[in-house]
Amino acid sequence: MATEPVQLLDTAPESAENAQRQHPKKPLGPEPRIDPTARVRNCQLGIYTSVGPHTSMNESTFGDYSYVVQGCSIVWADLGKFCSIAASTRINPGNHPMWRAALHHFTYRSESYGFAVEDDAEFFEWRASHRVVLGNDVWIGHASTILPGVKIGTGAGIGAGAVVSKDVPPFAIVGGVPAKLIRFRFPEKVQEDLTNLAWWDWPREKLEMALPDFRKMSAEEFIEKYSKYSWHA
Repeated sequence: MATEPVQLLDTAPESAENAQRQHPKKPLGPEPRIDPTARVRNCQLGIYTSVGPHTSMNESTFGDYSYVVQGCSIVWADLGKFCSIAASTRINPGNHPMWRAALHHFTYRSESYGFAVEDDAEFFEWRASHRVVLGNDVWIGHASTILPGVKIGTGAGIGAGAVVSKDVPPFAIVGGVPAKLIRFRFPEKVQEDLTNLAWWDWPREKLEMALPDFRKMSAEEFIEKYSKYSWHA
């Protein structure tokens, strides 16, 4: 049975000292686990999700079983299920108006500089419209940057330190600055079969039952055994 994501409007960070004293680490569960030093605003998080220390998430969705570790920033992004986000990653960092005469904040964060009564709402609507989208089971390596508007396909892997400025196909491995295709994880037929199998949509009891095979089998062996089942939630 599908579980509705938890709506989190605002969680304010605590000091590291208070976090350790008042919030011992708990096992993952249906409620998202958010480190007390993290900041999560206007987000939807699925079951068994985790947000690490000193990470900020804004205006984003986070699929079941996905996690992000320490020191990351995610804004205006939609992440699928089972995504793995390593430390110091930035997803959809701030974009400046390259077409304007000035790149600086004062043209759109004008209130802060006393130039106007209101900030430039149209600019921020433009920013928000360039969402980053990740498929399921995506791995983002340490200190990567995913630029605005990029779509990363299911099963893709992003190398540490990569700057991803273009869409990434499913099951591709990319790396570098700017990121370029290194190889695909599997042959085309295996990619197709895994997509059809869609194990990321299986109900929890089936994932648990298949766990020994996830650990021991190759992708090809796993597909051969489980392609005869229909286990979607």
